[in-house]
Amino acid sequence: MTSQQAAVMTGRVALGPSAIVHEEVLDPQFRYDLVHYLPHYIASEKVLLLEYRRLGILDAGVCRDIGAALSAVTPGDLVADPTANLSDLAFAIERQVSSVVTGKRATAWHVDRSRNDLQATAQLLAARAEIVRLVRSLLDCAAAATRLADRYSDDPMPGYTHLQPAQVITAGFYFGALAEHILTTLQLLEQLYARIDQSPLGSGAMAGQDLPWDRARMANLLGLRAPVPHALVGVAGRLWQLELAGTCSTFGVVLSRFVTDLMMWCGAEYGYFELPDELAGISSAMPQKKNYPILERIRGRTAHLTSWYVDVALAQRSTPYSNTVEVSKEAAAGQAVALSGLRGTLRLLTAVLDNLRLDRGRALGRSREEHLGAFALANDLTLRHGVPWRCAQVLTGRYISALIADGRPPGEGDASLLRRLAAEDGYDIPDAERILADVADPVALLSRKTSTGSANPVHVRALLDGQRGRVTEATKAWTQHEAAAAMAVDSVDSELGLPTGEPRPSYFNDLCPTSHGEG
Repeated sequence: MTSQQAAVMTGRVALGPSAIVHEEVLDPQFRYDLVHYLPHYIASEKVLLLEYRRLGILDAGVCRDIGAALSAVTPGDLVADPTANLSDLAFAIERQVSSVVTGKRATAWHVDRSRNDLQATAQLLAARAEIVRLVRSLLDCAAAATRLADRYSDDPMPGYTHLQPAQVITAGFYFGALAEHILTTLQLLEQLYARIDQSPLGSGAMAGQDLPWDRARMANLLGLRAPVPHALVGVAGRLWQLELAGTCSTFGVVLSRFVTDLMMWCGAEYGYFELPDELAGISSAMPQKKNYPILERIRGRTAHLTSWYVDVALAQRSTPYSNTVEVSKEAAAGQAVALSGLRGTLRLLTAVLDNLRLDRGRALGRSREEHLGAFALANDLTLRHGVPWRCAQVLTGRYISALIADGRPPGEGDASLLRRLAAEDGYDIPDAERILADVADPVALLSRKTSTGSANPVHVRALLDGQRGRVTEATKAWTQHEAAAAMAVDSVDSELGLPTGEPRPSYFNDLCPTSHGEG
């Protein structure tokens, strides 16, 4: 590249980028930006045109012509060229439009401008669009979790603490917890979406701009609430990248715990759940096996989310608080892949939840094989017969140890044994038969739970009703967010005198996910 060719875009550097810089850095970055940021660069450029018109720097006709040229730009028009555009997307857009709109009337286009705030704005708008897509996948998954929970809200199974059978729950109670985790993540994303409702546009390179740009108006035209108050924060701050990656990482960490349970419970040792053959795998050597690598894939993929957060954090850590390619480019490099992977993971999880089936007999049988009524027995000894709580715990433990030593199952309650052990401690339990019968039945143990949020099927169904309502409300809210973003684009085109109303894909066609029973 000659110095004359380089001077087309810059007068400070005599030569354009070398082949190695182009091939290893600029061209890959150009292609990434082209795929993920082009519509948002175009939207930001159009908003800036309206400001040029308001400031009297460009007339309405030339703004309309430039706007039309911007609308006509397609990915196929733009190529990373070290000679023509220094392999930079913003420069490529500028050169493409300038080749169409010529003449002295357009000479002031791009005056008092910087790529820094333009890039920051495009990245922010792209992130907001990605969050909308992610939310759709989360809502689908939450709806599937509530459907599964509703299907098995009355079916007892053992609940575990420290990997040991602890108390009776229902499968519906458990999957309601998964739905709650998804809904909590949706709340966090809603809060993040509201916080990143400020526009960097008009921040300039770092210290603001010479012309009196109406940054509040530009933010509103982009569909955002307000401008970032501080110009340096506008171009240097990428807190939202850390928050988005952190929210997704946290979601993945907790999701991995749920999937670990499913991996165990679908295994032969437990056998509580089964997936259909089309979601299963085989062993190449052991024909008796039915494997579930889909669960391993889901859990394994959650690790990438934490890797993404660490990647963003380390890329930003110890960098100067200004515009740098480390923060603006390298720290953002994994975002699209991570979010695409998360959406795929949620699709897999939704398929699992829609197809998972509980072996009711096995789950109920295991509930009867364990001493899951011990907590209730200790409660009854205290509340009905005045045995001090800690003494009741010890007495219950001695009773269960004696049954285990004799090889007797929990269902074979021994009232005489309980009375004898209680008498040794100075307590009389005349209704031992009734107490033991009450705590031996898993269904009765569920009915005993009276606190809200408990495993009592009545409470589980109430919880699920609330969760379905939250899914419906969240769907409506995010539909409005998506519509507002599309409306902002159309509004800008309308102000420029350009055609509006181009069809756009919606991620929220199903406004009210419904519950259905087991087929």
